[in-house]
Amino acid sequence: MIGSYSPSLVLISTLVAILASYTALDLAGRIASARGRAAWWWMAGGAFSMGVGIWSMHFIGMLAFELPIDLGFDLGITLLSLLIAMLSSGFALWLVSQPQLPKLQLVLGALFMGAGISAMHYTGMAALRMEPGLTYEPVWLILSFVIAIVASGAALWIAFRLRQQTPWVKLVRGGAAVIMGLAIVGMHYTGMLAANFADNSFCGALINGIRSDGLYSLVLITCLAVLTITLMASILDARMEARTAELSNSLRKANRELTHRALHDTLTGLPNRELLAQRIEEAIQRVSGTGGCFALMFMDLDSFKPVNDAFGHHVGDQLLCDVAARLRGNLHHEDTLARIGGDEFVLLVELRHAEDAASIAARQVSVVCQPFALAEHTVQVSVSIGIAIYPGKGLNAHELLMNADAAMYHAKAAGKNGYSFFETSMNTDARNQLQLLQDLRLALREKHFCLYYQPKFDAVSGLPVGAEALLRWNHPEQGLVAPDRFIGLAEKTGLIIPIGEWVLDEACRQMREWYELGYVHWRIAVNLSALQFCHAGLVNTVASALVRNRLPANCLTLEITETTAMSDADASMEVLQQLADMGVDLSIDDFGTGYSSLMYLKRLPANELKIDRGFVRDLEQDSDDAAIVSAIVAMGQALNLRIVAEGVETDQQQSFLTRLGCDSLQGYLLGHPLPAQRFIADIHSGEARRLTLSSSEQPASPVGGV
Repeated sequence: MIGSYSPSLVLISTLVAILASYTALDLAGRIASARGRAAWWWMAGGAFSMGVGIWSMHFIGMLAFELPIDLGFDLGITLLSLLIAMLSSGFALWLVSQPQLPKLQLVLGALFMGAGISAMHYTGMAALRMEPGLTYEPVWLILSFVIAIVASGAALWIAFRLRQQTPWVKLVRGGAAVIMGLAIVGMHYTGMLAANFADNSFCGALINGIRSDGLYSLVLITCLAVLTITLMASILDARMEARTAELSNSLRKANRELTHRALHDTLTGLPNRELLAQRIEEAIQRVSGTGGCFALMFMDLDSFKPVNDAFGHHVGDQLLCDVAARLRGNLHHEDTLARIGGDEFVLLVELRHAEDAASIAARQVSVVCQPFALAEHTVQVSVSIGIAIYPGKGLNAHELLMNADAAMYHAKAAGKNGYSFFETSMNTDARNQLQLLQDLRLALREKHFCLYYQPKFDAVSGLPVGAEALLRWNHPEQGLVAPDRFIGLAEKTGLIIPIGEWVLDEACRQMREWYELGYVHWRIAVNLSALQFCHAGLVNTVASALVRNRLPANCLTLEITETTAMSDADASMEVLQQLADMGVDLSIDDFGTGYSSLMYLKRLPANELKIDRGFVRDLEQDSDDAAIVSAIVAMGQALNLRIVAEGVETDQQQSFLTRLGCDSLQGYLLGHPLPAQRFIADIHSGEARRLTLSSSEQPASPVGGV
């Protein structure tokens, strides 16, 4: 018998083959990306779906074949062919899910899968149970086997190559599915061409089997439903996987960011103390294993706090960022620059020779001391560096940092803007400084400070005109501590601000007592450090002290050095003008020892010039000092300023300064610094002596009469 084909069903079978091929390729990618039990579930579901697709294509193709007799299909044999299709599909999916697909494995897989598809096809043909039985043309039969094997090999190779999720994978899979579908269709219709149906034969499965019209609807609906559900599940899973991957990437990014923040300084982006410690330990291990050495450089900015206080924290932060950028730009990639707090930086640099550390440190000092342009300000700072070399100057990160820190303090004590290598003796100095700092904080909290007062006298009349308040520290163990031992440390740590506020308030309180005793013409002088003068709250602090102690502003004299006044003349002018407007007297202390501009000096709202004791000390032996003092007095008088000379210790100095025209004198010849009670007792004693002397010089009263 000669049959014919229904074009519509041939087209449907081709479309089903292409859809089944695309499903297989998509499932291969899904299985490759799945892990654990999920991969096996996808493989089982994929084998079912892919098997149903191939089987459905086969039976739709058979249904497209029309004979002059009615056809039916044996249910058992039909289901057996479906099982064969599923097993072949499962094997194919398992094969392409392997990490590698070598040529031998690909060939064996193609043979096995081709045999399975062929077995499914010819088993399905046997489900007709034709009487007499079907015969096959050998050439077409062999060709169908070859097509099945070649198509299977191509399908396996394509599925393996396209299993990864790449940007163009869906489009490429679509093209590959068309090729694979046409190959499967070609195998099927070649196999159908090989079949010979004898004349007068009949279909034995027609009696108890499934009729072709019922099978057509069942196969088509089942196939499309299974393939559609499978593809939808795959698409939804792909979207969930993409969303999961996106969330996973976001989580990884967040974790990286959190890790970075935990190990880096938020302001400058440099490694922080924790990461620095890790890098130091790693460097120790490398040096211990391979030799060599490294230097740990502890860097602290000089005069950073005055910049912060004068221009605000935003300028200070920008300065720190610019310093970090400069230092980082001057390093090698393998070096570590860290910020461990405030204005403190640490550099870890591996060296070929320990002597190289000096040139590296000198380069950092040179880089930092160049001016910084910050907003509308030009700021210049310097850096002090302490260097600890490993091996030799510490056993671990903690010791190396501590020793480098001690060397840095030594560099500051030596004049700042330089570097110093750690020596063992520095630890003692560092411990002493640390103890002194702790004691200083305790002294501020427990009020261990006190003021001594050195009197000032009118140069002509010799009468007291006030006093200068001098800070002393009444240490519970060391006794009275002079300012030169702790003022520098107080300025470095910023403690000078609260200490200075206490000095100002206590001096005003004491002056109020003397004011109430009748010394209304006196002035109390208080020295301001450079840090106090730059502090933003200075004017308010002075005003509050005067109000709190009910002291007239003209009873207070604030002394600042000319170096402080001239460091930023425009800013100084503004602060001094506010104090002058308040009525406070202003004195330029240690005049002649620093650099000043007469143009600015004449604009400063100062009331007084104070001649430094260094010029007064050698007046009698050094004619140059005498000439300088004479010039200062003449200039002060020309600017209508009071002239105060300090350090007067001899009668000759007193006489010379008085003749020059100094307004008031101060020095050990006239009075030593004393506590308030002894000071006023000495003043009263002096007044009593003057009264006695004045009485003895009166003319004698006539005695007796006529």
